[in-house]
Amino acid sequence: MVFSLVLGTATPGGGFPVYGAAFAETVNAQEPQLRIETRNTKGSTENVPLLEAGKIDLGLVAGELAAAELAKPGTGLRIVAAMYASPGMFMVRGDSPVRSIADLKGKPVVLGTQGSGITVLGRLVLSSLEIKITELTLEKAADGPPMLEDGRAAALWGAGVGWPAFTALAKSGARFVGPSADEVKRILTKQPSLQAVTLPARSYAGQDAPLSSVGSWSYVFSRPGLPEEQAYLLARALHKAEGALAARLEQAKETTAANTVAAAPRAELIHPGVQKYFREIGLLRQ
Repeated sequence: MVFSLVLGTATPGGGFPVYGAAFAETVNAQEPQLRIETRNTKGSTENVPLLEAGKIDLGLVAGELAAAELAKPGTGLRIVAAMYASPGMFMVRGDSPVRSIADLKGKPVVLGTQGSGITVLGRLVLSSLEIKITELTLEKAADGPPMLEDGRAAALWGAGVGWPAFTALAKSGARFVGPSADEVKRILTKQPSLQAVTLPARSYAGQDAPLSSVGSWSYVFSRPGLPEEQAYLLARALHKAEGALAARLEQAKETTAANTVAAAPRAELIHPGVQKYFREIGLLRQ
């Protein structure tokens, strides 16, 4: 018997459909009893109600929205896998005198597009550190890099691996400015929904060392009531093929069983079928 599962991603052209395609192709190639079909949606804000209504079986849900959903008492959604973390960082021009986040006080800083989760993360970081800037928000994310390059902005905020604005700016010699170890602790104390996450070395041109910051994980969620057998088969297929998934997509290197256990706020928020597989491989106690 073959189980068919629908995976909600996001609008074409974004990162979620690319990840969803790699996820589905990897699982479908590994497990003959599963067939995952991807479906374009409006993204996280639509995937959550679609999951709750049982109209899709699996859905990709981004950081801040995922954290809020997992914090709701009695939520029926469950974690199938942690996708990747999105560590937030500032980027400045190579010739900038800015060496710390505190150096941005009072300066114009591009935080991102209006209503973006990345923008919200930037505001949380700055408010936690009590650093006031002149906030610049955008209609289009692509408008940000030119503002940094021509001096209209002292810094540009962004998050994650493979973020297009960071990719373009890093190639022109721009560099990162992130929170110190003490600042990470201060932020997490004030924002317990966030997590300490690291931008891996060589994520961008010229970035030779890993950079510590804060952020949140995006997840693959399951609908309420997804059968345990199907979630077990999915977890087994996905994590036996972690190498194949990573080869398909750079960001998916973080989609590991160990990261899913570490990222879950509580073990019981992981789907029971996934928990079963994790117990088999020794990641969770029997």
